[in-house]
Amino acid sequence: MPWWSWIVIWIALVALSLLFFGVLGLRLFRQATTTLSELGEAADRFSTLPAPAGPAGIAGTGTTGTGSAAGASDPAGADEPLRPVPGDAIFASPARMRHDYHASKLARQNARRLRRIQRKKDRGQPQALRDIETR
Repeated sequence: MPWWSWIVIWIALVALSLLFFGVLGLRLFRQATTTLSELGEAADRFSTLPAPAGPAGIAGTGTTGTGSAAGASDPAGADEPLRPVPGDAIFASPARMRHDYHASKLARQNARRLRRIQRKKDRGQPQALRDIETR
């Protein structure tokens, strides 16, 4: 093997390694710019606080309405309970969140009990004593 072939081999190895590192650098740069743009979008989205729920049981009053009758024309909205806004738990008191948790837990248990009673009634099965007694 002649002496100049070693020079060609080393030049090819160095060129390929530089090309490899260039491709890796370009890929890393693109991933970094994508990450930074998504981070900017997330910062814009989470920089605003959620609007607090309205005191009269209508969530989000005053944000898009044109007056005091913005939610008053909806009669179904008056019957629905006040639903928490996502992120509201951060600013709520622990006692209120504990109460909401236990109230929803009892509501789910009661709904399961009523479904079980109806299912057994439809099948003609005897009811359990704990299902017959109301709390």
